[in-house]
Amino acid sequence: MSNLPDTALNPHDAVKIGIVSISDRASSGVYEDKGLPALQAWLSQALHNPITFEARLIPDEKDGISATLIELVNAGCSLVLTTGGTGPALRDVTPEATLAVADKEMPGFGEQMRQISLAFVPTAILSRQVAVIRGNSLIINLPGQPKAIAETLEGLKDADGKQKVNGIFAAVPYCIDLIGGPYLETRDDMCKAFRPKNAIRAPRTT
Repeated sequence: MSNLPDTALNPHDAVKIGIVSISDRASSGVYEDKGLPALQAWLSQALHNPITFEARLIPDEKDGISATLIELVNAGCSLVLTTGGTGPALRDVTPEATLAVADKEMPGFGEQMRQISLAFVPTAILSRQVAVIRGNSLIINLPGQPKAIAETLEGLKDADGKQKVNGIFAAVPYCIDLIGGPYLETRDDMCKAFRPKNAIRAPRTT
């Protein structure tokens, strides 16, 4: 678990985020996990909010994945991001484990992730990422590779840095607003969050 600066010094809402890397080989020590560092680094750069991370490295076991997601939601994680286990291989069961704990499915996230990844590799159609809501938490399955994680979260930009295709994270803060979570504020150079005008909160000062 890692903490960013004290919330007393930060005018933004504190948020607890669960990050879960799902891999038989990484969890058994066969190779170094790169998913958790990639998720933590991207979120730390993209959000103004002080973040407490709850990190888990677990094998591709459906019941264990579901139990971990429930644990993180119960621990107060407003957002839970997973990486790994979303392909068609026999051991890839992350989507099934995620759907098993869902109150609501949010299919647009998976659709947009595949659309973004198709700009890079034709095998993006083999990805089965899903997103769901459980209680007051949003759970999203992300790709397994750090590069693909950043691409799907940020979207596609042209050579001048202008946004061509929105990444999925642009919709995450407003979704969390709607389910009763903290007010997430993004750094525009990484990923500009979209909210309707009547949902935008005036800046707070310390």
